[in-house]
Formats: sequence, C-alpha cells, structure tokens
Amino acid sequence: MDTVYRCCAGVDVHLKTCEVCVRRVGPDGKAHSVTRQFRTTTRAILEMADWFQDEGVEMVAMESTGVYWKPLWNLLEDRVDLMLCNARHVRNVPGRKTDKRDAQWLADLLQHGVLKPSFVPSRRQRFLRDLTRQRRVLADEKTRVVNRIQKVLEDANIKLSSVASDVMGASGRDMIRAIIAGERDPAVLADMARQKLRRKLPELREALRGDVTEHHRFMLRLHMRQIEFIEQKIAELQARIDEAMAEEAPIIKRLEQVAGIRKVAAQAILAEIGTDMSRFPTAAHLCSWARLCPGTNESAGKRRRSGTGQGNRWLRAIMAQAAWGAAHTKNSYYSAQFRRLAGRRGKKRALVAVAHSLLVAIYHMLKNDAEYQDLGADYFDRRKPEQLTRSLVRRLEKLGHTVTLQPRPEAA
Repeated sequence: MDTVYRCCAGVDVHLKTCEVCVRRVGPDGKAHSVTRQFRTTTRAILEMADWFQDEGVEMVAMESTGVYWKPLWNLLEDRVDLMLCNARHVRNVPGRKTDKRDAQWLADLLQHGVLKPSFVPSRRQRFLRDLTRQRRVLADEKTRVVNRIQKVLEDANIKLSSVASDVMGASGRDMIRAIIAGERDPAVLADMARQKLRRKLPELREALRGDVTEHHRFMLRLHMRQIEFIEQKIAELQARIDEAMAEEAPIIKRLEQVAGIRKVAAQAILAEIGTDMSRFPTAAHLCSWARLCPGTNESAGKRRRSGTGQGNRWLRAIMAQAAWGAAHTKNSYYSAQFRRLAGRRGKKRALVAVAHSLLVAIYHMLKNDAEYQDLGADYFDRRKPEQLTRSLVRRLEKLGHTVTLQPRPEAA
C-alpha cells in the first residue's frame, strides 16, 4: 500500500496510561517504530506532545475510547494534527493482542491512509453539546419522575390522569399540592381546575375520590420536590445555553420556521452539527453521518435489507421528535409525506423518512443562508397528478363503481 505519512503516531488510550507508537519510514523505504508508555496526567500528555514535535510527527491517530480520549484531544489539538477513529473500524487481528500491538496497529493503518476520521467539532461546539445534552438528560429524568407520581396516584386510586391530559399542568400541580397538604374532599380538589379542565368537573370529582394515606403524601412530596429541583436546573441550563448561543440567535429564529422545530430543538441541532456545513460535502453526507438513511448491504449483486445503523443518538432523538411534530402539522409537506409512507411502510419508517427530509432542509438553510419554504401539502399531487388519478379510480372501482373520466375544458 502507498505511504501517506512519512512519520505518524498511534495512541492506544486507557484510564491511567496510554501506549504510543511513532512509526517512521526511513531513507531505505523501510518502516521503523518506537513505542513508549505515558501516563494520562497533564504533565505526561504535554511530554508526549513534545516528543511528537521532536520526532516530526505529521499526524496522530487515537481511538474514541469512552471519555478517555477527550483530555488528550484537548491538550494536543493545538500542538499536533489529530485524527479520532471509531474503535469498531480499527480492530486488531485476533491473537496475541496487547496494548502495545494496538498502538502499532493504529500507526500502521494511519501511515497507509486506511483510517476514516470521525467528526470532532470545535471546543466551543463541544461545550454547547455538553449543555444541550445535559438539558436533555434532565428533561428525561423529569419525565421519569412524573411517571412515578402517576404510579403513586394510581396506588391511591386517584384517577387524575384519566381526566386531565397533563397531570403536571397548573391544575394538576395545585391538586397534588392540596393532596400533600391533607385535603381529602374531591369537590374541593376538583374546584382547583382551570380553564378547559373545568368542563370536566363531574368527572374530576369522581376521579379524585381515592384512598390517600400518609405514605402516599410522603412519596408525592418527595417527587414534587425532585421535579421542582430538576426544573430549576433546566432553567439554569437554558439561561446558560441562551447566553452561549447568542451569536446563533438569528439562525435559531430561522430554523424555528421549519415545521416541528422550536427553540429548544433548534439549539440542540446546532450544537450537534454546527453552522458550518462545509464539513459535509452534501446533504446526503450529513444524513449518513446522522444515520437517518438506510444502510448498504450488498453481496453477489443482491441488496439485502439493512437498518439505519448507529449514529449520533442525540441528534437522532431530536430529529425524531421534530419529525413527529412536523408529521402532525396541518397543511405541510411533511404531514403529506408521513401519511403517504405510513400506510405502506409503517409509521416508524415514515417517521425516519420525515426526519431525513427535515435534516436535508436544515442543511440547505444553513449552507445557503436561505429561508424555509414549505413545499405544501399538495406537493405530491402536483408532482404526479396522473398517479393520483389512477389511485382514486382504483379506490372507487373497489367500492363497486364504474368510473368514466372526462377532461374538464380549460377556462378561457
């Protein structure tokens, strides 16, 4: 194989130590390697960087092992050229596997240009990812606590969730706090309902008649305090994110025009993919990186069914939620696309297709600094009117009708 780097290095990263192999091609055309072990302390990592510079290393490759690669990347990215690789793509040959051989194997693969680099964003974007991902973690934890509250209410035979669509809405919280305070009268509890929920006062009185014990009140008090704490931390994170993404505020406003995307989703999407689309040659490359497109599995000329694979789980989750909202936005292209695919491919595949279309639209908006333009709910009808006509005729014929079509004369 061709030699891409005359001098390069491979780093096998672990918690306490890392094996480092510097591989160099000499004047005779033969490769010579030197392997050293360094600790993962800051002083040792800086010594490693000095060694790389003394040796004239052109590129350093390391595996994305847990979070252990991050301190090395933070300390080395300004001093040497780095390449982060997926550990599944650089597995060593089985047999006699050691950390030293893994470092040598990495250096060998890097020198011949067969490693595929992973996308590592800038330090500022990595900080934004930490903030938006932590906000998502807290939101998920809040959902789990709300589910625990519903279990406690069910255990006390309080059927609030069967009447109110949101147990943790303003009315639901007032009722739960009153239950914690010792209120037992279902009429008094039901009278705390607000706005549209007051239309269901008879159902509420019946649903709030339960058997609440002191144990139930203790558990509800515990969970309510936990929710209030989580909401406080989410508010702190949101304020920090708004401050950190002040530069992207105009872009966020533009992304909010897209069906299914609101401020929180727009911030999370920008934190994951950034605003510079030059790192993705086409929209297809971005969708492939996010794993929002089918995989490829072909052998002997036959294409086998393949899933989307594993990608950025944070981005996939955001796009799935946005796709669900877009699919239920009336008179939009995405709602038409979802209905078109869900009938014959299933709702899950249709949802992935809508998420793919959303990401393509976001790519072009960011790359071309363009405004969002919805294609319209009648896009597919306008694109292939003959196909729609045949489909409608077949449906009428299945219902037992004889259909005769006659073109309408064009208006003068």
